[in-house]
Amino acid sequence: MTPRVVSVDRATSYRTMVDLLTEHRISAVPVIDEAGHVLGVVSEADLLRKIEYAGDAEPRIFDGPRRRDERRRSRAGAAAELMSAPPVVVTADTSITAAARTMDREGVKRLPVVDERGRLIGIVTRGDLLKVHLRPDDEILADIRTGVLDRFLSEEAETVVVAVVDGVVTLTGKVDRWSSADLAARLCREVAGVVDVNSTLEYSFDDSQVYGSRLGFGTM
Repeated sequence: MTPRVVSVDRATSYRTMVDLLTEHRISAVPVIDEAGHVLGVVSEADLLRKIEYAGDAEPRIFDGPRRRDERRRSRAGAAAELMSAPPVVVTADTSITAAARTMDREGVKRLPVVDERGRLIGIVTRGDLLKVHLRPDDEILADIRTGVLDRFLSEEAETVVVAVVDGVVTLTGKVDRWSSADLAARLCREVAGVVDVNSTLEYSFDDSQVYGSRLGFGTM
């Protein structure tokens, strides 16, 4: 995330927000209250409605709810009336994968990052998420060894061989159980910068049915 965020309060004027976006070369600003809680987001699209509906802002009979809302906001002059709310936010410990899925699901290009009290501490954009895939392979490999194998498969870490090429992780070797092989592959996919995981890990005992039933995925 970017920790230094340009934000506005509810009373910030339309013109001031246009100036802020232009000056800082950004495409949106979070709207916060006096305590720093995120109330909404004003984007370029929100500001452009004033131009789109110039001279034609009055509601029409056949307008749907979305169009009526757009016309209403095109007449607004302050952030509180212009912003898209409620805001779609994430916390600092949200995984990169989860953040990307949230952006896709909600159709947004950036996510304000909040602390445990809902206060703004940063912002993450699509570009920030894409930069993760520029991480060097040796950094990804180190994270997998310390954050996945040593932490979750400590007793079997020495029998797992890991290779990383252009962000693609290959797991070979042997572990004790199917569940260990499955866990290793799933956790590797969550490491920042990993593009894909190819696992051919062998295992001595197939506990897939027991493991699946405990999670509620067993057969009826």
